[in-house]
Amino acid sequence: MDGPHRDVICFGNARNVKKLADECLAELSSTFDEMYPATGRPSIPPERLLKAQLLMALFSVSSERMLCERIQYDMMFRWFLDMSLDENVFDQSSFSKNRDRLLEHEVAHRFLQKVVKRARREALMSSEHFSVDGTLMEAWASMKSFKPKTESKRHDDEGGGGHGDNNGWADFKGTKRSNDTHESTTDPEAKLRRKGRGQEAKLCFAEHVLMENRNGLIVDMMVTPSVGRPEPVVALELLCRALPTGRISVGADKAYDTKDFVERCREMNITPHVARNENARRSSNLDARTTRFAGYQWSQRVRRRIESIFGWKKTVGGCRKSRYRGIAKTQLFATFAAAAYNLLRMTKLVAA
Repeated sequence: MDGPHRDVICFGNARNVKKLADECLAELSSTFDEMYPATGRPSIPPERLLKAQLLMALFSVSSERMLCERIQYDMMFRWFLDMSLDENVFDQSSFSKNRDRLLEHEVAHRFLQKVVKRARREALMSSEHFSVDGTLMEAWASMKSFKPKTESKRHDDEGGGGHGDNNGWADFKGTKRSNDTHESTTDPEAKLRRKGRGQEAKLCFAEHVLMENRNGLIVDMMVTPSVGRPEPVVALELLCRALPTGRISVGADKAYDTKDFVERCREMNITPHVARNENARRSSNLDARTTRFAGYQWSQRVRRRIESIFGWKKTVGGCRKSRYRGIAKTQLFATFAAAAYNLLRMTKLVAA
């Protein structure tokens, strides 16, 4: 839903979202005590900064600077952050100064897990059926920054291609570029990849999400380089660290129909409900022992719900393009958006 209707949805659930967020943050008080020393100048309450990150995702605020400007006049934002009407707004540099602390103590991941734990207590999450998928997130780097790794400083100073072109793109026809020979000078961790045939290649990261199938809530997520780590490998890592022991099933698309993924799932007591990838040149790694059951067909239908998560995070949560450089900061940003999605979804489920 576009335009102001997105904000209306969030305003109607803001009270419940705030209540859930406060309860989850209260469980992290010991972590916050470790982050900040007992002496020195008083800092901004970490709970306030974390809830500000939730506001950015819930209301599609495009930058921390714009968020601080909106807090100046938006009473709902002040109420959500437990700020009085005459209280001075913190500077946007406060996010940068505290981001290293959040990364060091893995606060974003811990907060997401507290939200997931709360959803399980409310019986909103399945403990047996899950889905996994991945998408691409555009990096905060231009294609003009994608230059040869062996390019000399003199070549940079001369502007690459010459002829008055200061970025070397005056005549790039026929030039081959790959991640083996080139890298971004803006964000070296961003890799060149195209989503599919006929689509343009972009500097991006890969975002992987593990979803439970009952209500479509996020169980865990991870941001990785867009090349080098296949989706099935990351999916196994998510399954290992997020799921309880016991017989479970996991749905996925054709990209996960690999021998290693299917065998590892069965070793972990996980039934792989992946879409069969077969044609005249290859056969699927699944046979009728798995696909004949109604549960397989149900998993294949429900797993498409994970696209709604990606759609919300990209259109509302601001995760179409990263706002930061590097995987660690992008992971922090995407994890808070995932927590915001779960909180908003949980308020609607409880109200229903």
